[in-house]
Amino acid sequence: MLQSGMPTHDKNETFLSQFGKSGETTEFFSPVPDNYQHGKTKFVVVLGTVMSGLGKGIFSSSLAKLLQDKGLSVTPVKLEGYLNIDSGTLNPFRHGEVFVLDDGTETDMDLGTYERILDQNLSRANFTTAGQIYTEILTRERAGGYLGRDVQMIPHVTGEVKRRLRQLAIEGGQNGKQADVVFVEVGGTVGDYENGFYIEALRELAYEEGPESTCFVALTYIVEPAILGEQKSKPAQLGIKRLMETGIQPHIIACRAELPITDTVAQKISMFSNVTPQRVFSMHDRDSIYTIPDAMRSEKIDREILSILKLHDRVDAVAEDKARVGWRNYIDALTGKRNHTISIGILGKYTSIRDAYASIDKAIEHASTHLSADVQIKWIDVTDLKKDTAGSKLEAANLDAVIVPGGFGERGIEGKLAAVKWAREHGIPFLGICLGFQMAVVEFAQTVVGLEDANSTEFDVNCKHPVIAELPDQKEIEGLGGTMRLGGQDVALTEGSFAEQLFNAAHVRERFRHRYEVEPKYIEKLTKAGLIFSGHHPEHQIMQVLELPSSMHPYFVAGQFHPELTSRPLNPQPMFMGLVAAAIAHRTGEKTPDGVDARWLCSNISTSTV
Repeated sequence: MLQSGMPTHDKNETFLSQFGKSGETTEFFSPVPDNYQHGKTKFVVVLGTVMSGLGKGIFSSSLAKLLQDKGLSVTPVKLEGYLNIDSGTLNPFRHGEVFVLDDGTETDMDLGTYERILDQNLSRANFTTAGQIYTEILTRERAGGYLGRDVQMIPHVTGEVKRRLRQLAIEGGQNGKQADVVFVEVGGTVGDYENGFYIEALRELAYEEGPESTCFVALTYIVEPAILGEQKSKPAQLGIKRLMETGIQPHIIACRAELPITDTVAQKISMFSNVTPQRVFSMHDRDSIYTIPDAMRSEKIDREILSILKLHDRVDAVAEDKARVGWRNYIDALTGKRNHTISIGILGKYTSIRDAYASIDKAIEHASTHLSADVQIKWIDVTDLKKDTAGSKLEAANLDAVIVPGGFGERGIEGKLAAVKWAREHGIPFLGICLGFQMAVVEFAQTVVGLEDANSTEFDVNCKHPVIAELPDQKEIEGLGGTMRLGGQDVALTEGSFAEQLFNAAHVRERFRHRYEVEPKYIEKLTKAGLIFSGHHPEHQIMQVLELPSSMHPYFVAGQFHPELTSRPLNPQPMFMGLVAAAIAHRTGEKTPDGVDARWLCSNISTSTV
């Protein structure tokens, strides 16, 4: 007989065993994956109130890092309420960049934050949308998986959410063991209709797992109207009230604000939410997200989490000390005085929305920190650049380096080609990414090889010289997105090439998201004119890295992949390290040895202690 109230730990196994896997004999439908070890994994749930865009992903990943530093195995998951299966078709103007995981999953940009801060490669198990949940349930229903039951939001939809979280606990651990802590971030805010079933599922999960199994964190916002000149907590109070109305009592309140919250605000929040004052934290604005973990540690928020979840006995103090030293060195370099000042232009067509290039921004930050450079990023909309006037506009920007990033569609192509030509002809350090790689090929073919009608079939299917085209084996795949090369792919680097020097490796793995390639029949013409394809598919004639020799350009490098997606604070991406180093050399006029040795660039210019 099931007892009323919250089950205790010693009764949980019996409690869970009565949840039928098909639900034919009980109203408790909460399937538990095979090999799930009850009590091993704890859950930290981060929910937002008042407004979206508060930085739940940054907060959650920073908190996860603190527990990871203590030797605990952690894994995050983002629960999105939209009906898309993934983020692949979302417009960057509406939703920021699409972050591609190694397994090819196209996700929300928050997954990039998790990967960078935790230094982990995540998978599709770390990203869930309402579209995925509903598709799974309806597919199962059509196959008779519910044995005649009427399929409902509760218990079947909520049951699928709980099943996925428990499955992630199994898959997200280290060395084949179940994770110690799963960090669950719910997109949007409490009160959004599309998130209601997630919140209910998490309430149920906490009930089923038992006391000390789940820590609920409410991230809220403290407003400070300029006309009043003081912080006001009423919107935060009402948002927390909305959360409590769902049956969830938060354990911790994190207050986002421009400035540190006052004692008065903290006391009001504490009294209103039933959360003790020592568990109400100020999460005010900071210069860099990478300073947040140390700020949270100093506030002892990690200790509170350990106490709530009874995890103190799993802490590895030696591992924590070692992790703190490495991160502290990076933060010291990040916040300390820089030895160089440079400007880098990002020439794209989504520059009005910085989130569209979030990973590029962070990759520059990683490299510039290691090379002690203060980088001024100049965002230049390529749709404003015309063939005849682009040079004068770019010259006036006083750039030390140029990045031409990826994108889709014909808009802005004229500006990108003009930017590539200007950088190549004026010796400005250049990094092309995905479409930027393709534009470098097209521009070289037009200007240097003399194929004036060279283009990509993405923009002109009838062009005379399609140097960039969709290859035959890709054309056989039907459907929007079906021809995309997505996720991690191996890249073989040519021995003795500049790219091999940059990576200091013969083979690397990078992440791709593209549909068009260099047309093989033009490779010989391009290489005879001086373009070097120094990275390619290990087995097929697919070009993946290009460069110009030092006799033609000091730093002209491009990748068909997205190098920004694999950059980490303590392990900056080599192509960005090379670009920043080359920009420093350009600004200072420092000469490099013959051959422009990449390791010389990055080591001799740097005085950082990271």
